[in-house]
Amino acid sequence: MTGDVLPCFDASTMTLPENTSCIITVPITLDIASNHGVIVASKGGNVEKSSMVSLVDNLLQKPSLDELVMNKAILDDGRALLDTGIIAVRGKGWLELVKLALSSQLMISELLKSRKEMSLYEDLVAAWVPAKHEWLRQRPLGEELVNKLGKQKMFSYCAYDLLFLHFGTSSEVLDHLSETASGLVGRRHLCSIPATNVSDIAASAVVLSSKIAPAVSVGDDSLVYDSSISSGIQIGSLSIVVSVNFPKIDGTTENSFRFMLPDRHCLWEVPLVGHTERVIVYCGLHDNPKDSLSKDGTFCGKPWNKVLHDLGIQENDLWSSSDIKDKCLWNAKIFPIISYFEMLDLATWLMGLSEQKSEQYLQLWRSSPRVSLEELHRSIDFSNMCIGSSNHQADLAAGIAKACINYGMLGRNLSQLCEEVLQKEVSGVEICKDFLDLCPKLLEQNSKILPKSRAYQVQVDLLRACSNELKASELEDKVWAAVADETASAVRYGFKEHLLEAPSNISTQVLLNDNGDNVDQSFHPKTIKVELPVRVDFVGGWSDTPPWSLERAGCVLNMAISLEGCLPIGTIVETTKTTGIFVSDDAGNELLIEDLTSIAPPFDVSDSFRLVKSALLVTGIIHENFLVSTGLRIRTWANVPRGSGLGTSSILAAAVVKGLVQITDGDASNENVARLVLVLEQLMGTGGGWQDQIGGLYPSIKFTASFPGVPLRLQVIPLLASPQLISELQQRLLVVFTGQVRVAHQVLQKVVIRYLRRDNLLVSSIKRLAELAKIGREALMNSDLDELGNIMLEAWRLHQELDPYCSNEFVDKLFEFAHPYCFGYKLVGAGGGGFALLLAKDTEKAKQLRHLLEEDSNFDVKVYDWNIFLAST
Repeated sequence: MTGDVLPCFDASTMTLPENTSCIITVPITLDIASNHGVIVASKGGNVEKSSMVSLVDNLLQKPSLDELVMNKAILDDGRALLDTGIIAVRGKGWLELVKLALSSQLMISELLKSRKEMSLYEDLVAAWVPAKHEWLRQRPLGEELVNKLGKQKMFSYCAYDLLFLHFGTSSEVLDHLSETASGLVGRRHLCSIPATNVSDIAASAVVLSSKIAPAVSVGDDSLVYDSSISSGIQIGSLSIVVSVNFPKIDGTTENSFRFMLPDRHCLWEVPLVGHTERVIVYCGLHDNPKDSLSKDGTFCGKPWNKVLHDLGIQENDLWSSSDIKDKCLWNAKIFPIISYFEMLDLATWLMGLSEQKSEQYLQLWRSSPRVSLEELHRSIDFSNMCIGSSNHQADLAAGIAKACINYGMLGRNLSQLCEEVLQKEVSGVEICKDFLDLCPKLLEQNSKILPKSRAYQVQVDLLRACSNELKASELEDKVWAAVADETASAVRYGFKEHLLEAPSNISTQVLLNDNGDNVDQSFHPKTIKVELPVRVDFVGGWSDTPPWSLERAGCVLNMAISLEGCLPIGTIVETTKTTGIFVSDDAGNELLIEDLTSIAPPFDVSDSFRLVKSALLVTGIIHENFLVSTGLRIRTWANVPRGSGLGTSSILAAAVVKGLVQITDGDASNENVARLVLVLEQLMGTGGGWQDQIGGLYPSIKFTASFPGVPLRLQVIPLLASPQLISELQQRLLVVFTGQVRVAHQVLQKVVIRYLRRDNLLVSSIKRLAELAKIGREALMNSDLDELGNIMLEAWRLHQELDPYCSNEFVDKLFEFAHPYCFGYKLVGAGGGGFALLLAKDTEKAKQLRHLLEEDSNFDVKVYDWNIFLAST
């Protein structure tokens, strides 16, 4: 929020000037501009999208049409640049601002002593705009601001795609919540609501951070926030209730207490300094507090004259001072400060709803101390208000968390709820300890259906909430072990159960018997060579990753490609007369394994051959009699840069697994190999999903869906791409190595933990990625590469939501450079570096972009020649 405006824009697409300040603007119609701040940019006319940054010539506040014309603030298209209130200060500009802040104590003391006011926003911004210096020098501390900041210039960045919601009035808030796009609005959050047969709460009502008792009614499109609503309360339609805490009356019947807030009304409570009772405040939804008595001012939707006549109130009861020029709701002493239920009775009377004699209420009202909105705003006890709100939300969060543990399946984000609970400084930790004590019972009751990984993660979060970091760290190992075990259970269903175990001493002894002769005279040499392409993913990644794919459907759209005319990943597996297993790779590493019992998890992260060892385990080859009198030589290679993001590790694992299964005449089908690799990656400790091995094992472009269950089911649907589509895609898509090394394992852990916590943003983002994979499939089937580019852009934005570090400054600059030439771009895989896909607008733009990238010394990148791999090995 900036003031009363909520801006919506993608900051990652903005390139702002260095070493200075920059204000974000957006073109807006003059009727809106005249009620807000306006930026006068140095370039007249309609600002070109290719030149979004301009020097600021002047700042205007709520300018008239004549002022807009005189200051040349109107663009050629008849609009003006709106001051959004969003400012970025970078480099030297930021350093000067920090220096000012560090030396400002004396300035602030002088300001307080003089009892003068300054606008932190308006005065500060004026210091960067020379045209405002003369005005600023007449302001408190203006001379100091000009001297400290005046040497810097301010620029404006025109964000054409920026949208914003204005929350200037209560009516506007309800309008935003109920308009056509309101499907995006969550109508229930952190709230306790009774069953539908004991309350009447409209489906369109928004209830946030509130507790509602039975026998309560809330009308259509109303908003209830940060409140406790007790039985007997009726809230009309299009009404707003904020921070109201109706006391619960013990031992009363449902009909003993009633209060009704009519349609189109607002009700809130405010604590005041020096008062124990919170003041109840109310008005009509469309009342303007500044509209005077003589100019159609209203209270509770009625003209002031009618209110005074109906209630018998005199003007001097409300406005006793003769100095008041504009008599209005803002300065009317109308809200009494008395006991809570008496305030409610008078509220009913003042709103014109009381059926009892007015004289009794009039006398009580006149004899009560009263405040106006103006006095109230000067006397709010903000500390009390914030503490009360925090405790209220903490109590709600505690109730929801307890219900989640006692009755649910841990479907809520307990980590987030604990953050709310811990706002209760005194008892928050004790409440979290109580939750921790409930966990063993939860595991015992739901052991068959509740994933252990989720249950362990909840305990980790609760331990951290209780500041027990040591036990939390110890339990984290169980989280990852559970994820691996759950993945293996779903994937290896129907396989032999000993596949993940080290070979027994018995099988090793067999190798060494026969009078010490370990050579089989009937040896038959056999060699298997497996070469595979790499994969590039368009959209859907993360939905293939356990534990998501074990519990929810996943969808990925990816493609197998060769690089520089060859298949870059491969292995050769061959039998040898000498027993034992000899392994080598393209980095010159070699290992002879004579004792098969040494192949046992967990594997050291620095072990260069843990992938091959894991493949030997999951294929079961070391448990069979195959190696009794025969040895193996395994050589692997991957001719792609380290940290490429092309699925290299998983595809190499697929190649080794496929080679091992083929040499033993086992099931070398792509589906079986893909499932075995999924188990292998959990065994290695790297995690990962199924899309990499699917991308390398199956040729061409394919849409793959997974369906949770035992076993995990994969459905690979090849896209029947026309020769024209393949040709156009190969000409328009640039495959570029950024030179930035990335480590998927670190990113993977963060995302998996967020999923195990049931992070709502992560869940919704991965759902959208899976949905986009379906939309991307349709786009490719319709040969619509432009739409595919748009999908890639949205996928890249979602990846940045999942992991803010999946990009970096170099990648941002690369994409900014490529933007004018492309419909879409993204990093492949989990991001963080590696390869990028740039989908150009046409073949000519692709050629231009490739030439520029290869010639520009600012980008030390390599553009690879590539082809869609069309034939399976």
